[in-house]
Amino acid sequence: MHKVLFVCLGNICRSPMAEAVFRQKVTERGLMDQFHIESRGTSHWEEGNPPHRGTRQKLKSQGISCEGMSSEQMTSGDFLEFDWIIGMDNQNKADLLASAPTGMTEKVHLLLEVLPESSRKEVPDPYYTGDFDLTFELVDRATSKWLDLILQ
Repeated sequence: MHKVLFVCLGNICRSPMAEAVFRQKVTERGLMDQFHIESRGTSHWEEGNPPHRGTRQKLKSQGISCEGMSSEQMTSGDFLEFDWIIGMDNQNKADLLASAPTGMTEKVHLLLEVLPESSRKEVPDPYYTGDFDLTFELVDRATSKWLDLILQ
């Protein structure tokens, strides 16, 4: 079982988008029985809230469901449960590394590290930029690469 966790600041824009897109790709390949996929936030600010309206609209326009998703904050137990913990930006990664139990830091990655050809190294937060299209484009490209990498 491959256990994958996507993480951003509030868990309402980028990480739920990545969770939903990745889940759709895994489902399309008929591999959901081999994966456990979730998302979290490094903060508790949005805990219990559904994905941002912009995230929901963008996913819906692509035929991807985020039904039933709500924001949760990262816990120390998540480091034990998940094999891959993938942050959206450098601050997410730094926060994850700072809170990781001893021996768990190797699980922490940046989403865009699998796109070395990209000029972008971080996924911009559409909560602030309003650009859900760019966020989706980056998430879509990177999650395809992550799926291939995890299956190797």
